[in-house]
Amino acid sequence: MNNNTYDDFLVDDTTDNKKTPLLSPIVSSQDKGTRLDKFLSAAFSDLSRNQIIRLINEENIYRIDENIPVTEPDYKVKEGEQYTLTPPNAIPAIPQAENIALDILYEDDDLLVVNKPAGLVVHPGAGNHSGTLVNALLAHCHETLSGIGGVKRPGIVHRIDKDTSGILVVAKNDFTHIRLSEQFEHHSIERVYDAFVWGYVRNLTGVITGNIGRSPTNRQKMAIVKTGGKHATTHYERISVFGQGLASHIKCILETGRTHQIRVHMASLGHSLIGDQIYGIPNKNTPEEIKYFPRQALHAGLLGFTHPRTQERMTFETPIPEDMEQLLTLLEEL
Repeated sequence: MNNNTYDDFLVDDTTDNKKTPLLSPIVSSQDKGTRLDKFLSAAFSDLSRNQIIRLINEENIYRIDENIPVTEPDYKVKEGEQYTLTPPNAIPAIPQAENIALDILYEDDDLLVVNKPAGLVVHPGAGNHSGTLVNALLAHCHETLSGIGGVKRPGIVHRIDKDTSGILVVAKNDFTHIRLSEQFEHHSIERVYDAFVWGYVRNLTGVITGNIGRSPTNRQKMAIVKTGGKHATTHYERISVFGQGLASHIKCILETGRTHQIRVHMASLGHSLIGDQIYGIPNKNTPEEIKYFPRQALHAGLLGFTHPRTQERMTFETPIPEDMEQLLTLLEEL
């Protein structure tokens, strides 16, 4: 058994030596149906289950003979499968503070609300060890961030995709983190997104429900799944239609917050987001500057929550950013 621990993998190292992947036992008939995280934590007794889950989430575990990571800790292993656990490249155990400009909408001793630009990753992970929102927060807040999220996610209560812009609330202490997390869990957080999607959204309002999990046919994508996954509900409202139904502007109100939720739900209706490189299907008759919009046209424009300490209801709004404004202008000219 390899004696490396997860913390060993995170220690800063100036050498170029790559760590040797760890090879799991072959799944036996007795082990089939076991959760992946449970199976691997039993196979690698020097790693805790939480450490295994982190490695799964950071895409460091692969099934033999497959070139994509397994990213669901609750995946049920099958007889005959075997896994490699590849220790991540050596990086600092604690993210480093970096002087990255922040658009701060509000700040007090308990929390801050930021308007994240498209292109900024929320926290360090595979392929993004620096230049993240967390690196910027460490420079701005120093040591006044909640530690509940772990060393790589201090203060992070929720997240939005790298190429989605918009509002996030960050916890400065554990009291705030716990109570904001409870609001997310109880769906009392108000989250409204602006989105530009392909096609004519016929209904003025609608509700999309469907469990979201890893796609069974392409594990790099999320999908509405018949079994497993997590419950997800998106409400939407049509704002306007462009080019005789070529595209639509909608508002999406999240009841839940799953990975890629709006992108998956709208794609399931045949209205994928403009610019979405994973779920999008561009209209062939569209001008190229619209067809090749460089990111998913999605902006988290409104966030409402109850301040954990003062119990004041707080709501923050930001308009769509400049790139989406330019997209809107092009759509209006169709």
